[in-house]
Amino acid sequence: MRNFREYDIWIDSMQLVQERYDLVDDFPSSEKFILSSQITRSAISIPSNT
Repeated sequence: MRNFREYDIWIDSMQLVQERYDLVDDFPSSEKFILSSQITRSAISIPSNT
């Protein structure tokens, strides 16, 4: 059985998480606490459930 870090879906989803952090950095401060929290949770859930 392979290590989960070797699966393409896990590698791609971790890249998505990094892109999410880059995207949210550009949000206005009023949106960082509301919208960024939802985006963060959804992006992190992908590699967590793979």
